[in-house]
Order: sequence, then C-alpha cells, then structure tokens
Amino acid sequence: MTSPSTTGSTSDRNPIGTHVLVGKGLVAGALADAERLGCETLQVFVGNPRGWALTPGKPAEDEAFRVAAAQRGIRTFIHAPYLVNLGSPTAKTYENSVAVVAHNLRRAAEIGAEGVVVHTGSYVDTQADPEGASQRHAAALRQVREGLLPILETLGEEGPWLLLEPTAGQGRSLCAGVEDLGDYLGALDHHPRAGICLDTCHVFAAGAPLDEEGGAAATVERIGEIAGPDKLRLVHANDSKDVRGAMKDRHEQIGKGHIGSDAFVELFAHPALDGVPFVLETPGSREPGGDVDVLKALRDVARRGGTGAR
Repeated sequence: MTSPSTTGSTSDRNPIGTHVLVGKGLVAGALADAERLGCETLQVFVGNPRGWALTPGKPAEDEAFRVAAAQRGIRTFIHAPYLVNLGSPTAKTYENSVAVVAHNLRRAAEIGAEGVVVHTGSYVDTQADPEGASQRHAAALRQVREGLLPILETLGEEGPWLLLEPTAGQGRSLCAGVEDLGDYLGALDHHPRAGICLDTCHVFAAGAPLDEEGGAAATVERIGEIAGPDKLRLVHANDSKDVRGAMKDRHEQIGKGHIGSDAFVELFAHPALDGVPFVLETPGSREPGGDVDVLKALRDVARRGGTGAR
C-alpha cells in the first residue's frame, strides 16, 4: 500500500468503514452493505469466524468483487477467525491456526484484500508454576516463528499483509498492547510483510493512555519506534466500555466510552497514519447514521485542525 498525499481527498487521507457481513455474497452482501453505509473501506470474514473450515472461494464472485471494489475505490481487509492461536500448547489448535492463516492470506490475494488481521494469541498457561511461565511464553513465540515465517516468505513484495493485532491483555497474552510488539516482531525477524493492526479498545484495555491529551499520538509514535516506519497498516476504531487498563475487550460506540472522541481526532491528524484505513467494530456500526458517520465527522475536525470534546 502506498500512502496517499494529504493534499488529496479526506477519504484518501484515512478511508473509513466497518466490518460487514458477507451474507448474500461478497458483492450482493458485503459490498452492497458497505456502499449503503457510505464506507470507503471494509473488513470481512471469508468463512465461519468461530470455526476451522477452510471455506473455498468462488472464482467468478471473487473476480467480480475485486473489480467492483477497485472501481469504487473501496479498500478491503480480511479478519481471520477468532479461534486462531499460534501460541497454543494444543497441537491441533496450533496446526489448525497455521492452516487458517495461510488460507486467509490466499483468499486475500483472490479477492484483492490488502491484508489479513490475526490476533496475536496466548500461550494458555494452565500450570501453577509461575517460574516456568517465561519458558512457556518463549516456547509459544518459537511456535509463532515456526508457523508464520514460512507463510510470510510466500507473500512476495506485492502480496497481502499479515496484520498482527495485539490483544487487550486478558489471559496469557503473547502480545498485549504496544510494548509486547518488539518480542513478537522479533520472533518474525521483523519480516517486511508483517504489519500492525492497531485496535484502539485493545491497546487502551492493555494500558495505553488514549484518554489523555497526546496519548493517542504517543501510542502511534511508540508503535513506529518498535515496529519501524509504515508498519501500522490498519486501525480498528473502537471505543471502550471499560476503563484504561481493565484488560477487557468490550467495544463501545465512538465517543460514548472511556476513550472518548478526542483520541480519534489525534489519530486522524497524526502524519504517521497518512493513508491508513479506519475500520469500525462497534455496536451499531452496520446501521445507517451510525459510527461511520461519526468517524467521518471527527476526520473533518482533524482536517480543520480542531479538537473533539475533551
């Protein structure tokens, strides 16, 4: 993805959209709903989000979607199923996770998606021995390396991105919030096709000070320091039902949670996010007049150099 110039349209600066359901199909379902909502970008599942089935695509439909989305300038992302956990100590879960990530990246290439979002996972420590936890954590990161590096090597310079999404810190997270990105990316040799999806609810739940003035900007800058330039490729724009550091992944509508509107204005204004899409996963974001419109209004505030309601 090349980053558009800020001299272009506001939609070029930060396309806004939401996760849409495939339902009737990629074109009749997902793309039609995205257009109905005024989306400039969209995210979909390409199979059961809570299952392991490797759902095949339909070549004619894939081509129709790829062409129609390109004609409309709608940028597309895929979210991998929730079951994926490359740090799992259960062999079958790990094997299925590797297969699902590889399959979703193939599907991304087939439908013209820019990247596949994958949760960074957990080492699911059920043992009472705290001294051995670090060893189990290290073993899980070795699994991540062994599973993902061969897949990343197949992508090529023009292939879709693997977008790593840090979690909210619940359980035995391998990568909760921003600071854990260093070890995770290090396990992948900072591969050039391994990018970052910043979920605002997740990093806030893990402790990022998005509710403070300058906190969102500082978070973006810290990601750049750890991951390198141009690795932050997607923002999951979600407010939080819970306070900072609660380690709970509960999304709220934009401006109605504990993060607040100003954090999103800061994100829209940050030069490191030039060209980066914002995809909503909030309650009601698939309803007309919902958070797609709210985010567009906040993007306009940022473009005018203003602030939100803080």
